[in-house]
Amino acid sequence: MTMSDDPTKPVFDAAFRDKLAELFAWRRDVRRFRPDPVDPALLDDLLRQASLAPSVGFSQPWRFVLVEDPDRREAICQNFETENARALAAYSGKRAEQYARLKLSGLREAPVHLAAFAEMDPERGHGVGRRTMPETVPYSVVTAVYTFWLAARAAELGVGWVSILDPDAAARTLAVPEDWRLVAYLCVGYPAETHSDPELERYGWESRVAVEDCIYRR
Repeated sequence: MTMSDDPTKPVFDAAFRDKLAELFAWRRDVRRFRPDPVDPALLDDLLRQASLAPSVGFSQPWRFVLVEDPDRREAICQNFETENARALAAYSGKRAEQYARLKLSGLREAPVHLAAFAEMDPERGHGVGRRTMPETVPYSVVTAVYTFWLAARAAELGVGWVSILDPDAAARTLAVPEDWRLVAYLCVGYPAETHSDPELERYGWESRVAVEDCIYRR
């Protein structure tokens, strides 16, 4: 039997492809959340979908931590506020004023905090594909994060990726094994507003580059 003969093979028609393009466009980095709780069963389903992501050598190195303890969440918020102040100090003039007005996390509003770590030397996969490029381990976790993000958006949830954190301090706060590396700290919840354009573009921080400017031929 060839793959084309497999009766279980799905058909992705034009209508599906159009909806998929809409999903890509409406996948935004959300910083403003409603307080509505997220059904734990929905979160479990989204994490199962995230675990379908590709990984180097089929190592599946993602390790997800649901941060539910109020003290740990507060420590993460303080971590962000410290690092955000340091980031602001690196700017001057109008850029500093602009940066100070940006809302760069929804940590205090989001009902769900989810940390995605990479186990940097997992036994699974037996090293295939990562001996020359070990960075493919955290790259694999990024694919899982993006899969989660799209699945969440399709379920009407918003996701915000908070990168303004001291990752080592965050790992200590969450008491994870030493060989785990923080890849993403996510805020998850129902968005208070939705937009098809990035917030940093909407507030004049940066504009979208033309795709033609990112393509090179050799």
